Amino acid sequence: MANIKSQMKRNRQNETRRVRNKAVRSELNTRTRRAVEAAEAGDPDLELFTKAAIRRIDSAVAKGVLHKNTGARKKSRLVKQLAIITNG
Repeated sequence: MANIKSQMKRNRQNETRRVRNKAVRSELNTRTRRAVEAAEAGDPDLELFTKAAIRRIDSAVAKGVLHKNTGARKKSRLVKQLAIITNG
């Protein structure tokens, strides 16, 4: 444990941010998983699930949880995976 006041404050700030980022990442993974499951099940609402997942990725990038290149890579891989599943 830190003895320096500024480091104690920094630790509190880091913990707050860690919890917030964890919630954003969890939501992002949930949306992505739902999109993939919808594609596998042949759900007619696949487009809605896909848009929601991409919106979450963009939101995480805007909040600084993900780097913009990471967000672009995740979107690209998701769309590619959905195309493979739906087209067989």
